[in-house]
Amino acid sequence: MNAAALRIRDLADRRVAVWGHGREGRAALTALRARLPQLAPTLLCPAAQADAARATEADLTVLTGEPDADALAAFDVVIKSPGISAHRPEISAAAARGTRFTSGTALWFAERTDARVIAVTGTKGKSTTSALLAHLARSLGVRTALAGNIGMPLLELLDAEAALWVIELSSFQTGDAAAPELGVITCLYEEHLDWHGSRERYVADKLQLADRARTLLVNAGQPELLRLTAAHPQRHLFADGDGWHVDDAAIRRGAEPVWPLRDLPLPGRHNALNACAALAALELLGHDARAAAPALAHFRALPHRLQRLGERDGLHWVNDSIATTPQATLAALDSLAGRAVTVIVGGHERGLDWSAFVERCRTAPPQAVICQGANGPRIAAALDAGGVGARCERAADLAAAVAAARALTPPDGVVLLSPGAPSFDQFRDYAERGRAFAALAGFDAGAITGIAGLGIA
Repeated sequence: MNAAALRIRDLADRRVAVWGHGREGRAALTALRARLPQLAPTLLCPAAQADAARATEADLTVLTGEPDADALAAFDVVIKSPGISAHRPEISAAAARGTRFTSGTALWFAERTDARVIAVTGTKGKSTTSALLAHLARSLGVRTALAGNIGMPLLELLDAEAALWVIELSSFQTGDAAAPELGVITCLYEEHLDWHGSRERYVADKLQLADRARTLLVNAGQPELLRLTAAHPQRHLFADGDGWHVDDAAIRRGAEPVWPLRDLPLPGRHNALNACAALAALELLGHDARAAAPALAHFRALPHRLQRLGERDGLHWVNDSIATTPQATLAALDSLAGRAVTVIVGGHERGLDWSAFVERCRTAPPQAVICQGANGPRIAAALDAGGVGARCERAADLAAAVAAARALTPPDGVVLLSPGAPSFDQFRDYAERGRAFAALAGFDAGAITGIAGLGIA
């Protein structure tokens, strides 16, 4: 039996481990208790999570530390959290000895073969596109679920009913999606190389969604993505002049202007393209996308994505902490064209290519670039080598970067946090980094709440 086809009932009388006690791991344990109360799974988790796990999970066996191949091979099935790389050698070694690895996402798809699913992935834009899809579908009266990588594990909705499921998948999860009715790929750049091991493997993992989706929707503005998906028998395009695209200050369906960009509550052309992807996806599933378009005006932007915090000290502050690739930072700068922008970049080092960012700073320079965090020195060195080091300021951490931004940005200018790198050098995740930026700027970080619309409505 393929691990991806395992159902929860198949785990009865097996030696089962849940690897990870984050939200995905907790959802897996809850689902196992509900469906297989006689099962006694083992939890594999870091020592820091063990006490909390024992306090909330009665009679749970907990093994702490990083399991090696021998520890993993002691189980028939391991339900792995998505943040744990599937390419780790101990996983391959245990699988060779007969251990099957699955995930909460794979279990949900095996349980819910009846669900009508739109699965959305992409290096950037997948969360906004997923949320837009759910918002637009609900505006048409369609009972819609919004779940997955966006912030709600699918197993939390295992027994819930919806007419349409909009599921965001990270590159860690695309291989777990079994035959969604529609797959959407927003864009494709390099990211998460520490998880995937190489750019080639990242691309291959991301494109597993194309292999599984019965119908595929991709961004026509991405030549490599077009080439890699050309063989799909049911491929459709957005950002193409014959379909949903952006031109002449409007979202258009072919030559027809449907929605003016000035009325879109999301800054930047890239967000307008996300809206095009959502409208095209609805249309492919037989819904009236034109009728849904006016609901764009009432969409609530997701936090930490070009989030306009407001004005403090005569400056405008924008939180784009979700930007974890240089390409995302370039999109953020494009959305603020014509403004005096000081951009704060840098964070956890993943070895990504910053040459396009350097070229942008040479041809259309921001007011200043403040390089901070673990890879800040490497970005600063690239700017120096590109001849634009004079616009670069170095800072040890985010707090020092915000202080420098206050000094360097002219009145009515913009301080933009768009790091182009993950947060793990200083923060638990991008959300914690975004809240810290808001607090340093003088705003109420507690007011930055989670994503609206998760679950079923």
